[in-house]
Amino acid sequence: MVSIRPGPVTVGGVALKNHLVLAAGVLGTTGASLSRMLSLGAGGVVTKSIGPSPKDGHPGPCLAVLDDALLNAMGLPNPSKEFCDELAPLAEKPVIVSIFGGNIEEFATVAGWFLGRVAGFELNLSCPHAEGYGAAIGIDPALVEACTRAVSSTGVPTWVKLTPNVTDITAIGKAAERGGASAIVAINTIKAMRISTGLRRPVLGNRYGGLSGGAIFPVAVRCVYELYEACRIPIIGCGGISSADNVVEMMMAGACAVEIGSAVAGNIRIFETIGEHLYAKDGIPAEEIVGCAHG
Repeated sequence: MVSIRPGPVTVGGVALKNHLVLAAGVLGTTGASLSRMLSLGAGGVVTKSIGPSPKDGHPGPCLAVLDDALLNAMGLPNPSKEFCDELAPLAEKPVIVSIFGGNIEEFATVAGWFLGRVAGFELNLSCPHAEGYGAAIGIDPALVEACTRAVSSTGVPTWVKLTPNVTDITAIGKAAERGGASAIVAINTIKAMRISTGLRRPVLGNRYGGLSGGAIFPVAVRCVYELYEACRIPIIGCGGISSADNVVEMMMAGACAVEIGSAVAGNIRIFETIGEHLYAKDGIPAEEIVGCAHG
């Protein structure tokens, strides 16, 4: 396997300790948990998605463990503006706050709460199980462009997380780029469901949820590959990454860095584990393999 040279990297305007970032929604609900993941080898961390008003989320069950995948329908639970206090101990750390809203004005409002407190924003325009939010906006290129511009105009690095639940993800990526996005994150979870044959009803309280984990890795690779050919801004690969070889494959598809989420559930030290196999002092510069699979 290819090994790459260790060291800090700047992706989409955010200075990271390495190429491995904690994805939104996983151990990102408190300042303490975010700090812990940084101490365990994450090069940067993305918070739980924060919105314009507090939300309790969907009724349970909210999570189902499947073969090589997780299926969740949390419903974007969050404390809203109160979350700002959690970030005080993380000043000057590579923390990206994930934000969502139901319209352009709400995205701008939520972003305003965190100005001067975080290294960057990640726009959740892709959650598949929150009515009126996430993918409900992220499937419309015009809305993606407008919401992105509302946040990127603050001058803070703005990453836009895309949904794979569209016919052409490159149209959405281009819209984010037009809106001033610093980087694209691809992908969020895939809309899915399972039914309990014993109970004769869906396994999730919300019926539908988002599929993550190793099962969606090939879809994520395909999306990164297509976006690399269509867009000029950096891409952060996300979806089912659990090994150093997965990271290299994502980079070869076109990713400059990656986000890791579901794999944390199986190994709290996943960033250290991957880093031990990914990095070597005599490794090659990461730039040599980014996009190399494109002929």
